[in-house]
Amino acid sequence: MLWTLAWAATLALARFGPQLLWDTPQRAVSWAAVVVNLAVGIGWIIAFTRFLRTLDELQRKITQEALAVTLGVGWVVGFSYVVADAAGLIARDVDIALLPVLMGVVFMVAFAVGRIRYR
Repeated sequence: MLWTLAWAATLALARFGPQLLWDTPQRAVSWAAVVVNLAVGIGWIIAFTRFLRTLDELQRKITQEALAVTLGVGWVVGFSYVVADAAGLIARDVDIALLPVLMGVVFMVAFAVGRIRYR
């Protein structure tokens, strides 16, 4: 959980820092924030992989199935949006932040369904 919070904090720093904390033209500081976010993100992935190894077989199965559904939804919805946008079918821009929100909701629902199914 600490890795998740650290990654979210560094993501917010990289995203909002140029507007709120330092002058936008300071590209070196902005790039440093992006690199720190990337490094913390890699640490988060490693920590989550280690966490998966500590789960019992059933919990791991439920989590992996929920992750698979989440990845599939993210790819399908994400690329469908890209294709529709490229074809000029989308009148206004959709904030990319909605994709991780959608994926988070899908993961929670898929995880809950897995827990119920394997009771």
